[in-house]
This record gives sequence, structure tokens and C-alpha cells, in this order.
Amino acid sequence: MKPETCAALLELNRRFYEQFAGEFARTRRSWPPGFEHILPYLLPAANIIDLGCGNGRLLRFLAARGWRGRYLGVDSSAALLSIAADEAPRASGLQAEFRQLELISPDLTQSLRLADAAGETTWEAATALAVLHHIPGRAQRAAFLTACADLLRPDGVLILSTWQFLTAPRLATRRLPWEAAGIPPEEVEPEDYLLAWGEGAAGQRYCAAINEAALRELAEGAGLTCVECFRADGHEGNLNLYGVFRRSLKKERRMPSAEDRCHPPLSSPIP
Repeated sequence: MKPETCAALLELNRRFYEQFAGEFARTRRSWPPGFEHILPYLLPAANIIDLGCGNGRLLRFLAARGWRGRYLGVDSSAALLSIAADEAPRASGLQAEFRQLELISPDLTQSLRLADAAGETTWEAATALAVLHHIPGRAQRAAFLTACADLLRPDGVLILSTWQFLTAPRLATRRLPWEAAGIPPEEVEPEDYLLAWGEGAAGQRYCAAINEAALRELAEGAGLTCVECFRADGHEGNLNLYGVFRRSLKKERRMPSAEDRCHPPLSSPIP
């Protein structure tokens, strides 16, 4: 994928979340059933980094289930982070912070460590829920998972979720032609889609269709070992694919090919 196309897709989603942050957050007040399934992996963690934390829904869920520890929520949307900080639970033994940072960065791991006021270097658990399908390009997704793996302590757990919008017939009407966003269809990858959001299709978002085989392949390439994959959520009960992975120091990482990478870097960390 061309760097210009990657940048255009990122900008498309950036505009969406800035414009519709309030409305989007209102649709994310409660937590989906899949959160209960991943809870046993997160409860033992003394510290958790939540990449793409949005309006802080995971933090509120954890606090309601009695988790106490250090939480760092990271997102590129200032509007969503403001909502997350305003609604963050205040509980004894719970330390919560939020940082604005672009997740699509060639130096994501280092940037996160510099942005962390406590100087945390590794985490017992990391989550990236509903994030991966918004990262344009297979190579960029592979680089993101490698950065996630680098954040984990040995035997640390990474939990991902990806939207399975192709499995729901009711979502078929949300698919838009790429021309609606001014992007030539031949410049995107086969799994890339432009989806409408909201009443009257007021918003547009870029999403990649990532199935279980693709998710496992990406994680394995980052040196992660699959603990389990499962589907949950939505009216159908399978609208999100979750993957639970552990850091494996023995696996050799498979790096993306040079010709598939986007150059130059798409963006830099936001202070």
C-alpha cells in the first residue's frame, strides 16, 4: 500500500472520531459479553496498558469487577480521551492515566515509554480492542503487533479484538464505494472496506476485514503464542473476534517485506 493511501485512510478515521466522539462514546457506555470472557486474563495483572482506549470503557468495566492496579489508556483522539478522563472511576487502589499518542508510529514502543510518567517499561497485560482493523495495510498491522509484543513482560498477555462486520448481513448496507471518500479502489488492499456510520450515513470509517487465520498469522509473526480465539458480542453473538496471546521469547519474528511497508513513517507521536 502506498504511503499516501495509508495516510489518507488514517486521516479518514481521525476525522471521524474527532467529529463523532460524543455520539460514538454514547454507543459504548456498557460493555460487551466478550469483556467477561477476557476478565480472568486481566484480573491478575498489576498493570495494564489499553491501546486505543477510546472513552475508557475497559477501565470502567475492570473497576466494576474489582480490579485494582495501574492502568494507562492510550488513544490518538483527544476528544475521546477527554471523555475517558472525565468518566474514569475513582477507587482506592486504582491508578488511571491517559495519554494522547498516535498508535501508527515507527517508534511506538519507545514513544509509549517516554510518554509514561511513571517510567513503566513493560506491562503484565496489554489490550488493543477494536483497534487492529483500523490500521491500514498488512505491514502496518504487523509492525503494530510487534510493538505490542515489545511492551509485554515475559509471559505477559496481549488481548485483541477485531470487528467481524462481513459476517453480519445487516451491516452489508453500510459498505460504501471507495470513490465516496475520494480514494481510488485499486490503491487499497483486498480486505479493506469503507463503512458508513450513523443516521443517514453521516460518518465514514476505514475498516479491514481480519479473520481468525489472519489474526493468528500476524500474532505469530510478532513472536506471540495463541492462548485462545473466540467470537462474541452483537445481536448475532459473533460480531467481534477476540484473540488472547502470550509473549513467547522462543519464537522468531517474521518481519514484513520491505516492498510492502509504507515509507516514510505515516505520523509521529503527539505530545
